Amino acid sequence: MSDEVPELPEYAERVLDVADRIPPGRVMTYGDVAEWLGEGGPRQVGRVMALYGGAVPWWRVVRADGVLLPVHELSALEHYRAEGTPLREASRSTEGHVPRLDIRRARWDGVADATDADATDTEAHT
Repeated sequence: MSDEVPELPEYAERVLDVADRIPPGRVMTYGDVAEWLGEGGPRQVGRVMALYGGAVPWWRVVRADGVLLPVHELSALEHYRAEGTPLREASRSTEGHVPRLDIRRARWDGVADATDADATDTEAHT
């Protein structure tokens, strides 16, 4: 029943808010966003980003394997390079030679200050 869809806009708003908080040069996977919200899963977050993500830095919500989104890879790559997002250069055998995200280095945990894009350099948790 189409009258039972009001949760989607509220959930979408929450997903987009998380995407907006991710600092430049950092990323969260679809699963990270769902886990941070404590609701939904990677597919639901991906659906929200596909439908409504254009209003936020969509390139910061990514696949867990670091592969850039087909069709959007060149646009995303432009953003990653401008923001200094860690990348892994593609091998010559990779179709199109498009790099992947270095998820280990680029991943944001949602806890560090959103204005500190260098949070990994200053992490000295005891």
